[in-house]
Amino acid sequence: MPLDESTVARIARLANLEIADEALASMAEELSHILTWIEQLNEVDIEGVEPMTRVVDVTLPMRDDTVSDGGTPDDIVANAPESERGFFLVPKVIE
Repeated sequence: MPLDESTVARIARLANLEIADEALASMAEELSHILTWIEQLNEVDIEGVEPMTRVVDVTLPMRDDTVSDGGTPDDIVANAPESERGFFLVPKVIE
């Protein structure tokens, strides 16, 4: 799927990227090659192949989902620049 310079410029604008005008031609060529490689994936026969998230089937260990406060509030705020009664003190950001 060949891309032209105007399409690459539009993609760059949508992605909030700044690409110099002299680089648009080479970028269009590179993106066209990438899209050609992606189009080759349509040629792969995936009939009967189940979708998967991993190459190896892994069962993750489960644990009880219990709510706790961590049990160590003093340790949690120990490295804070400022804290008071177990809470972080931060500068006011809204006037």
